[in-house]
Parts: sequence; structure tokens; C-alpha cells
Amino acid sequence: MNKEEKRQVVEALKETFQGNSSVLLLAFREIEVTDLTELRRKVAETGSGYRVVKNTLALRAAEDTPVDELSAHFKGPSAIAYTDKDPVALAKLLRGYVKDHPGLEFKAGVLEGSALSSDDIEGLAEMPSRPELISKLAYLLNAPLTAFARTLQAPLINLGIGLKALGEQKNEN
Repeated sequence: MNKEEKRQVVEALKETFQGNSSVLLLAFREIEVTDLTELRRKVAETGSGYRVVKNTLALRAAEDTPVDELSAHFKGPSAIAYTDKDPVALAKLLRGYVKDHPGLEFKAGVLEGSALSSDDIEGLAEMPSRPELISKLAYLLNAPLTAFARTLQAPLINLGIGLKALGEQKNEN
């Protein structure tokens, strides 16, 4: 790789580091190419990216970005997974691959400017997905309104029940 190619790679990585809210650093060993190809495809389906990086170039690109906090972890074979959409979905997907492929493991990560350890990434993967959280929030916002509507309807319902009972009583007499 000549200097110009290296400069282009560093610029592309710097854009990736600056343009994504979540960057996860992974170590990989003894993983088959077909498995990595499948991983890349599934990561792309989530709207995220996966890239094997050369540590020296990644360290240059990480300067003056939040990923700079991970500089101590750029040792050995390294890959990055990044997203600006749903970091939980990316972490869940990667955790599945880490469990199925012992040669793949989390090193560290950055989520919205905060450094994450490998344990933090595991915790992120255990969180409910974004659609799940939105549905729970909608339920929590809807429950008090539903209870309020029932409370407002109760006198009308009771009045209706009372009038019906009165009508039935008059018909019996």
C-alpha cells in the first residue's frame, strides 16, 4: 500500500469514526471467510457497517475523534462495527456471532462519545430493542389516558344501568 492509498484509508476511517454514534472494536482469529462475509451482510441489513482495519491506520484516523479513547485496544487483528442508527441492534447481532464463533470477541467500543468495555457492550446487547422501548413508552403514556377515559365514562354507564333497571322494574309492575 503506497502513501496515497494509506492517506485515503485514514480519511475514510476518520469519516467513519466521526459520522457514527457507535463504534465497536472487535478482535478476530480463525474465522472463515464465509462467516465474515455473512456477518458483513447481516450487519449491512441493520444499516450498520463492518470493516477490518489496520491498527496503525486506525490509530491515525482515531486522533481527535471519540474513538481515540480506544487506542490502547488496537492490538492484534482488529475490526470495527459502526452505526449511526440503532447501536442495540448492532450489539445484539454481534453478540450472536461472538457466541457462535469463539475466534470473534469484543475488545471495546464508543457509544455517543462514551467509552465502553467488552462487558458494557454485552450489557448493551441485552437491552430491549428500539421498537420494543417505543412500544413500552407508548403503553405507559396511553395507560393513564385510558384510565381517565374510563373514569369519565363510569357515571354515564352507571346512569344507563340505573335507567335500564328502572325500566325493567316498571315493566314488571
